[in-house]
Amino acid sequence: MAIGLISNTILRPYCSSSSSSDDDDDQSVIPNDVLVPLTIFDKAAFDLHVAVLYAFNPPMPSNEVLKEALSKVLVHYPHLAGRFTTDNQGRTCIILNNAGVRVTETYLPTTLAKQLPFHPSKDVSHLLPSVEGIEELCQIQLNRYACGGLVIGLTSHHRVADGQSMSSFFVAWAKFVRGLDVDPLPYHDRFAISVPRNPPKVEFDHNSIEFKKTTISPDTTPVFSSSIETLIIHYSTEFTNKLKAKVVEENNCNPHQRFSTFECLLSHAWKKVTQARGLDLEECTQVRVAVNGRARIKPAVPMEYFGNLVLWAYPKLKVKEVLNESHAYIAKAIHDEVARVDDKYFKSFIDFGEIKKGDEGEELEATAPEFGNTLCPNLEVDSWLRFQFHDLDFGGGGPCAFFPPNIPVEGLLIFLPSCKEVGGVDLVLSLLPEHVELFKQISHSMD
Repeated sequence: MAIGLISNTILRPYCSSSSSSDDDDDQSVIPNDVLVPLTIFDKAAFDLHVAVLYAFNPPMPSNEVLKEALSKVLVHYPHLAGRFTTDNQGRTCIILNNAGVRVTETYLPTTLAKQLPFHPSKDVSHLLPSVEGIEELCQIQLNRYACGGLVIGLTSHHRVADGQSMSSFFVAWAKFVRGLDVDPLPYHDRFAISVPRNPPKVEFDHNSIEFKKTTISPDTTPVFSSSIETLIIHYSTEFTNKLKAKVVEENNCNPHQRFSTFECLLSHAWKKVTQARGLDLEECTQVRVAVNGRARIKPAVPMEYFGNLVLWAYPKLKVKEVLNESHAYIAKAIHDEVARVDDKYFKSFIDFGEIKKGDEGEELEATAPEFGNTLCPNLEVDSWLRFQFHDLDFGGGGPCAFFPPNIPVEGLLIFLPSCKEVGGVDLVLSLLPEHVELFKQISHSMD
């Protein structure tokens, strides 16, 4: 499809100016050239740009209104308008230099309705900014359709902020467009959320759990595949409720045990992916589950914290357990491992980061998979179910679709709140081609 480029510019945070025309009198509300070292949580995150597409039916505000509000909201999110650099100790930092975000505007001579739904089989690269060789930490592409509909393509570097943070940023931008105040404002004190104990006390093997040795060996070298397929499975509200009821029934021996929607759906997906892969019954399979630390660190970190504050739980079972045991059995295995990533664990990780500051020259390599990795027999799982997607209203209602378009990691699962129905869930996952058809056939079977 022919796509027209309207503009490609750098948008900087809004600066208030005095009545004087002298540039020296301009007053920026963001401090310039402050260096913010990456925290140990930032270093454990994916070292890549994450892309997301949001689609909005008309009517939508004009691009000029969106850009003006974006410039103003960036005042409260200076890290997104900064750049990576290193300090005099060789540490990677974000410099808050107001360098800006890249904003691209395009026009598509068709209607949005003809292009939806988003699907992994469709090439949507034209809706996203390129991430090759860029220095911008955040990019936004405004794709305007002939009908007035809009698709916003976002890329942001994961080591600047996690998904919870970027969800809050988007909601704040939408509020500015509608003339509303952002309340509460984002919390930016990265030092305060990672203060070590005195003395530091490392109680877990973080050097092998969140990070890995940089020495390559045949046992640790990941398998890469160029033929990974991504698919979207919709779980209706009705299906989800039936699954949760089934888990409750299976767990009747412990009526006080409650499992979240995510734990129930993950137990089901783990079963079906394992079955589709055709693994040996005695083989072990492990799930790497993201755990948000905002509510786990004591005293609790504000939910408005902008940065990375995620660690991972690692429930592990034998294939025969995943296939033959109940959903409740698997949900409990997930629940118990997630519960272990508690305040004590987060504090130990913070202390680990403090001790590592003294190990000059030693590079920390995160265990997060790279694009092209094949994780089989394991899984990497993220839940976006609690992100504020349905609060993302620029004035014409919430998104009619959203989609993470580039997840070429075999075994990566992302749970999203569905735009089709309240309470529905979409599962975006990537598998090897030979496992896709069977997974589709059994994805909704509770047998």
